[in-house]
Amino acid sequence: MPESRYIFGEFELDSASFELRRQGRTRKLERVPLERIPMTLLILLLERQGSVVTRQEIVDRLWGKDVFVDTDHGINTAIRKVRQALKDDPDRPRFVQTVSGKGYRFVADKNGQAPPAAVVIATAAEPQPTGAQPPRPGGAEASGRSPSSTAVPTANGSKAKTRVAIAALGFALAAAALGFQFRDRLFPGGHARQIHSIAVLPLANLSGDASQDYFADGMTDEVITMLAKNTSLRVISRTSAMQYKGVKRPLPDIARELGVDGILEGSIKRSPTGVHMTVQLIYAPTDSHVWAESYDRDVDQAYLLPSDLSQTIAKQVTTATSPPQPRRYVDPEAHDAYLHGRYFWFSFNVPETLPYFEKAIQLQPDYAAAWSGLADTYALAGMINRAPKEVMSKSLDAARKAVELDDSLPEAHNSMAAWYLFYGWDLPHADSESRRAIELNPNYGEAHYVRHYLMMAMNRLPDAESEEKRAVELDPFARPWGLGQFYIETRQYDAAINEFRQQHLARPNDDIIEMDLSKAYWLKGMYKESEEALEDGLRMENDQKALDAVHKAWVQGGETAVEKWGVESTKALAHKEYVSDLYIANTTAYTGDKEQTLNYLEEAYRRHEPELIKLQYEPVFDFLHKERRYQALVKQLGLGPVGP
Repeated sequence: MPESRYIFGEFELDSASFELRRQGRTRKLERVPLERIPMTLLILLLERQGSVVTRQEIVDRLWGKDVFVDTDHGINTAIRKVRQALKDDPDRPRFVQTVSGKGYRFVADKNGQAPPAAVVIATAAEPQPTGAQPPRPGGAEASGRSPSSTAVPTANGSKAKTRVAIAALGFALAAAALGFQFRDRLFPGGHARQIHSIAVLPLANLSGDASQDYFADGMTDEVITMLAKNTSLRVISRTSAMQYKGVKRPLPDIARELGVDGILEGSIKRSPTGVHMTVQLIYAPTDSHVWAESYDRDVDQAYLLPSDLSQTIAKQVTTATSPPQPRRYVDPEAHDAYLHGRYFWFSFNVPETLPYFEKAIQLQPDYAAAWSGLADTYALAGMINRAPKEVMSKSLDAARKAVELDDSLPEAHNSMAAWYLFYGWDLPHADSESRRAIELNPNYGEAHYVRHYLMMAMNRLPDAESEEKRAVELDPFARPWGLGQFYIETRQYDAAINEFRQQHLARPNDDIIEMDLSKAYWLKGMYKESEEALEDGLRMENDQKALDAVHKAWVQGGETAVEKWGVESTKALAHKEYVSDLYIANTTAYTGDKEQTLNYLEEAYRRHEPELIKLQYEPVFDFLHKERRYQALVKQLGLGPVGP
């Protein structure tokens, strides 16, 4: 059986207690922290001291024969941590030497500071028969040879064999006990069962082609979606996970920022004929490796990877899973176009997004996810750069088609909910579709965000706050200003100011947070602070022309001059590009001009501008609430009074 105690250099490793110790300046042994995977690797290298341990042998020992670990993750990470613990320089190794193209080997230090080989000390010596003499130098024991098996045993020899057998049995029992004692250290089950929430970090694109980033990001998004939909884990949404693309940060730090205990990271490489994906699961609090796997699929089967992976992870963490859904075939070219579309959609780039979703549908007319993406794209266009009446029917038709093709697709029902809320102004139907989307995927952050606006329109403020907080929990980086805006919309200005200040500390260059803080100060009547925050926001936007104009207006005429500048600049912009009448009404409201503000609001209604559904919860319009024209508008929208 392998020895259990090793001394090398200033280190001592006890494999039975799974502890590495180092002799300090006072010659006292101090414990060196080392995780399970790298510790197991170090023990393997010590057992094979002087011999090359291949990478495949390392995989077999650390993770088992049926699991394959990516070079960039599993083995390299473990070797790096071993070297860090031993303070070993890979260029001038004292202990662990890389054997190019083969593996690694435990070696002696060449400068004489360590023994020529690792000194092995057995934990228990073999029992000697009573009265037996120690081996003589030069005998069989000294030469490393055993006595001939044909030797005739003496009586004392028979007793010695009996004692050896008893000792061997004792060793076997001790080994079994140690196996149970250290099972959770050697196998991942213990840590896996502690994972209840997870973040999927952006898959690294190993194709060597930056133009393939859309594919890596798209597959990351689909893994997140499948995990969120098919398991009971709390899964951080895509927008927040993408903040860590290409970022080299300690995993425990990332986990703390996202509020999770599990991290899934990996890489993906696509060739003309296939896709190779490697992932590993980390228990973040201790940065411990739990599980790793590699997947190889033909190109026409790549769309199944996220679903397969989510089911495997669910088994690893012993979490509940949804019943498996029927596998729907997806044309590889259509899937590729869909991933392109979603890649651009998340950057709000409607002109780039639209052609890809249309191409995906042309290639595969029954592709429900692509229809949902098309519906979302048209809906977004009507909010930012196109007249709503040009796109609202197209968005509705696409959303309905998505639901018709796949009633189990939460994104399709969320597309319908958003349409009924923002374009249909039909709260009961929006409520039905919203509940269905969340029922299908309780971890769908965007569905909770849409529902929070629905709850506000229905005057259910406690539910609205709960949904907004759930959206932030699932996707903290998507809308860091979301909760602060909710406080503004519910007239909790002190809470809004406090929230935006805290968010500013975490994200000092976020211009939206700064602009919302300016608004909260203005609503509170703190005009000087409002002006300072406004100028900071324009500075973050790198809009020097606007910054100079605002500062000049403030110096010359205070807040009133700044409000007038806001109206003039907005109208000037509307002559150059599409600007919604609701936005102009909002800017005009700061001046207190009732007539002009109502004119723009009524024009926004005639144009069917989608965000009018939020009218009652926009505090800059509070001075209009007693006006008959405003009350008629609220009635036409089907909205109730503000507040409980």
